[in-house]
Amino acid sequence: MNKKLSTVRIMADYQFCKGCGEKLFPEDVSFLLSRTGRIRQILYNNERIATVRASDGVLTLSIKGADTVHKYLSKPNQRVTMCEEAVPFVSAGKTAFSKHVIDIDPELRAGEEVLVVDESDNLLATGQLILSPEEIHSIERGSAVDIRTGVQQQ
Repeated sequence: MNKKLSTVRIMADYQFCKGCGEKLFPEDVSFLLSRTGRIRQILYNNERIATVRASDGVLTLSIKGADTVHKYLSKPNQRVTMCEEAVPFVSAGKTAFSKHVIDIDPELRAGEEVLVVDESDNLLATGQLILSPEEIHSIERGSAVDIRTGVQQQ
């Protein structure tokens, strides 16, 4: 196994859970590198699975990557569940607001990459958590998740 593949698998295992790296990144993935030779994007069949965020080295997922993680992890891991009223907006890539969150993985921390799902656990979007779970439950106003990509944006 090459060093780049091993590196991104370890990153995914740390960020999401053990075993996730192998599911997310099969043997024949390809890499787009920065000018300095660092991994920037991970592709499978010329489709982006994830990007390594330059500022902190965190993996940001495409919908394809988020779908793989969603299938691998059981509910409520890495998930923010939205009420039915917010589903059309979130799946179109709009911000997820605190008042529409009905459930959230209590282990999450602000700044982490999350899967946004509906009440039936269907994947709606992927994004970055803005507030901690405690803040989301106590604050009725403001943004909860900064949506990167919604399923309708593909």
